[in-house]
Amino acid sequence: MQASSDHEVFELAAREERILVSADSDFGTILASRSARKPSLVLFRRGADRRPDAQLALLIGNLGEFASDLEAGSVVVIEQSRIRIRPLPIGG
Repeated sequence: MQASSDHEVFELAAREERILVSADSDFGTILASRSARKPSLVLFRRGADRRPDAQLALLIGNLGEFASDLEAGSVVVIEQSRIRIRPLPIGG
């Protein structure tokens, strides 16, 4: 899906009940403009190590804390020193 638009990525993820994992802050902006509960998003931000192995370790090490939120429809923002969880839809 590398050549797909963000809209196409979101639609496929919602349809297949997948969770998006990204460091692209545009994905958070897109979710804010949607009124849907899915797809959920894990967003790596502000100082979180950008190496894939470090992001994977951070995700796996904390997944138990927010797995049910992702199943229900949420944005999980992972920073190096904290995790924020916001239910979807944003502003809904």
